[in-house]
Amino acid sequence: MLYHTHEFGRIAMQPARMMAEAGEMVFSNPYNPWSHTWFGKTISASCHVFESTTRRFGKPKFGLDQTEIDGTVVPVTEEIVGRKTFCQLKHFVRDADRPDDSRLLIVAPMSGHFATLLRGTVESMLPGHDVYITDWRDARMVPTYEGSFDLDDFTDYIADYLRLLGPNTHVMAVCQPGPAVLAAVSILAEEDDPSTPASMTIMGSPIDTRRSPTVPNRLAQERPYEWFEKNVINRVPPTAPGFWRQVYPGFLQLTGFMSMNFDRHFDSHVNYYNHLVEGDGDSAQKHREFYDEYMAVMDLTAEFYLQTIKVVFQDHDLPRGSWVHRDRLIKPEAIRKTALLTIEGEKDDISGLGQTQAAHDICINIPAEMQQDYVQPNVGHYGVFNGRRWHNEIAPRVAEFIQRHNG
Repeated sequence: MLYHTHEFGRIAMQPARMMAEAGEMVFSNPYNPWSHTWFGKTISASCHVFESTTRRFGKPKFGLDQTEIDGTVVPVTEEIVGRKTFCQLKHFVRDADRPDDSRLLIVAPMSGHFATLLRGTVESMLPGHDVYITDWRDARMVPTYEGSFDLDDFTDYIADYLRLLGPNTHVMAVCQPGPAVLAAVSILAEEDDPSTPASMTIMGSPIDTRRSPTVPNRLAQERPYEWFEKNVINRVPPTAPGFWRQVYPGFLQLTGFMSMNFDRHFDSHVNYYNHLVEGDGDSAQKHREFYDEYMAVMDLTAEFYLQTIKVVFQDHDLPRGSWVHRDRLIKPEAIRKTALLTIEGEKDDISGLGQTQAAHDICINIPAEMQQDYVQPNVGHYGVFNGRRWHNEIAPRVAEFIQRHNG
């Protein structure tokens, strides 16, 4: 009933949000003399902060309509090249004749946020690569008659998309999908499929959570599987198309993330309020851009979430060599021709140091000259794939690695 209670509370707050919106409009209107006073500015800022912290944020747009290639601004359009029940494969089509650019499949995490959280990742890779990304669907929006979705399906989707894109594709796993991407590549390699990717980049990923365990890792270890099944799985309320589907709600994931850094998020909102009162539009806009993305969350199917908890975080099936995918043992040792790059953040509090590097220990038949590991100093989990250090220091290393192993 937790989800139903949360939804009831959101609906009950709607009149207050509408009043807050009206108050902000009144006290920010330049024709209202009060809007130029300290009192009017504080009322306007208070109304705005209240409304923005209580609303439901919808799925954001990528908004990447152009990129710069060799000093020339090039238009970019989005195209859907593959549709499945729980995902669509999105292609960022550049209006430029660059047939030699490497084809890159970015596998976005299915961990509570939409694929648009990787907007900065895509933006940095667009100038030199033909970029595709997995755009996962919010489980609350999928009617129950459309079927279930678990970790096995997730892995199959990745393998199918690699087959769709064909030979000499490069794949990048950001955070959560690392184990599934490694499993999918193992399956393709064992079958000697020509669509086995040329390179595999795994970033901030829980390949082996026994190494440098973080708070989320300990939570998964300390509580039995049945605890998660009983306490965090809820049914979608009747306000959404996925009514009665069992899910791990996105708001629970968001609450967990924010509680890990509560002081930082609280201070950020206090500063946001002060920026609004002071009229510091640039700083306020940066806050809005970040939190409009961060607060937009999606639900995960119960079967996907629970299977991930068991296989990845409790049983550690991949590093132990015991992951069985549809009655088939996953064999990372089958990977021989796919180059492997792992990237970690020195201060990552989600996937601790060494968890991603573990991929090298289980891909024992990839030649040493085709393997590379990099730890980015002074960045946390988010900084591994977004922000200034990603753009200036990490992305160029990824691009160089892909180019070195292209074809």
